[in-house]
Amino acid sequence: MDTQTRLLQPTPLLNFTHPAIAALVQERGWRNLPIYERIGAVYDFVRNEIAFGYNEGDELPASAVLADGIGQCNTKSTLLMALLRAVDIPCRFHGFTIDKLLQKGAITGLAYALAPQRIIHSWVEVAYEGRWVNLEGFILDGTYLASLQRRFADRQSFCGYGAATPDLSAPGVEWRGENTYIQKEGVADDLGIFDSPDEFYARHGSNLSGLKRWLYQRVIRHRMNRNVARVRASKW
Repeated sequence: MDTQTRLLQPTPLLNFTHPAIAALVQERGWRNLPIYERIGAVYDFVRNEIAFGYNEGDELPASAVLADGIGQCNTKSTLLMALLRAVDIPCRFHGFTIDKLLQKGAITGLAYALAPQRIIHSWVEVAYEGRWVNLEGFILDGTYLASLQRRFADRQSFCGYGAATPDLSAPGVEWRGENTYIQKEGVADDLGIFDSPDEFYARHGSNLSGLKRWLYQRVIRHRMNRNVARVRASKW
């Protein structure tokens, strides 16, 4: 199997043949768009119609992320990859760790204390015009980002609340055929490029396990999501 064909395949996590994903792609008519607009439409959907928030784990299939209607870097990456492959755009997964400091504010109290110092992170690399373009700017939805920009209007370089960028006022998160970033300045370790998130998690696991994972899934993430909702709704 050649590289392009391999990077268009479904996987258990990139389950774009799921009826809900297939119906979404059909309803939006994304396959009928030119490539630039096709990538942009899928990217904008994941960025703004899937709100920034915390799912029950990183290793969720794309259909579950879509059903949740929220996501963070890793789960939004899975959904974005599934949708890109569903519309015949080759893409791959790039894994990292980030310093948890960039999550401070979005994550508070016990949740922040329990988080590992280095948190598993990812972005999506999409094949466009013979090169790989890095897509990370989809993590924070526009409403949440705008709230941060109002609150920290006096700041340029910024780290916190789920963002790590040299220019909070103009972080370059919109699709224009070039790299997009919103957490890149917090990257600590480069864990490599993978054909799929499935391969990455099989090698590196996820952020939490055991009791910490149970507490996160049952209690902590709900508090985190309430906090994120307050930030999003705030007029500061």
